[in-house]
Amino acid sequence: MKKKSESAVVIFGDKRFAQLAHFCLVHDSPWKVVGFAVDAAWRKAGRFEGLPLVDFESLERNYPPGEVKLLIPTGFQQLNGLRRARFESAKARGYGFASYVSSRASVWPGFEPGGNCLIYEHAIVQPFSTVGDNVTVRSGAHISHHCRIDSHAFISAEAAIAGGVQVGEQAVIGVGAVLKDDLKIAPRSFIGAGAVVLQDTEEGAAYVGNPARKHDRKAGELC
Repeated sequence: MKKKSESAVVIFGDKRFAQLAHFCLVHDSPWKVVGFAVDAAWRKAGRFEGLPLVDFESLERNYPPGEVKLLIPTGFQQLNGLRRARFESAKARGYGFASYVSSRASVWPGFEPGGNCLIYEHAIVQPFSTVGDNVTVRSGAHISHHCRIDSHAFISAEAAIAGGVQVGEQAVIGVGAVLKDDLKIAPRSFIGAGAVVLQDTEEGAAYVGNPARKHDRKAGELC
């Protein structure tokens, strides 16, 4: 089999988020998308977006580690658990990961996200903030200075995160949510769309409203 380019990428998925990631990489990155992969139980075709679509479980047959990078752009299903599981499975199998930072995003010199990150157009990441592995930051989100976004989190479009906030692993920040400065958003928290969060959160809890209040249902039950 012909060796793939060092910039070659295989995208996990065959739905809208995978299609979006493919479009962005084709038109706004140095990466070359060479194929797609999905779980065997969900694969219904052999091609997607004109490229091969293969089983994730046997990815090595077509795209061995070292010849391609992976990009896993799934959403926050199972409180980011699906994306985390596929990321950790691929990492254990020896795969490295691509990341995408839109040329239309605002980031500062020296900023380097972790592996398997997507930072979309008009997102802002201010100086002294960090973004871990396997994080999605959707369009127009604002991450202010001295924030820490831990691995496997999801920041939805137009979320506004003030300075010094720590967002824990697998947390979901909903569309248009507002987080005041210096908060600690616990791992696996779910912050609903438009919520205004003024206090630290509890692990695995969901918060909605303005001001945000803890929901009766747990975070995992809402996504």
